[in-house]
Amino acid sequence: MVSGMAKRKVTYSLNATTVALAEQAASRAGLSTSAWLDRVARREAVRTGIGPARRLLADAGPADARLADALLTEARLDETERAAAEHERRATR
Repeated sequence: MVSGMAKRKVTYSLNATTVALAEQAASRAGLSTSAWLDRVARREAVRTGIGPARRLLADAGPADARLADALLTEARLDETERAAAEHERRATR
């Protein structure tokens, strides 16, 4: 996520085993569970082609240069996340 981009507090219901696995994985990664879930949810969304940044950039047009810059940064991050997810997928085969 781009520094300064808004975060929204939400509540989800997760299977107890999923929570335990996420907490363990987050700990191993040196992240909070929330940060880890944010990272893997984004990575999976981008991996499956749902990443929003390119679509938002196309819709924004050149009217707001700061927004366009932020969206370009997000689009680059999407590509980085997609590549990392693909690398991980190949490594686990």
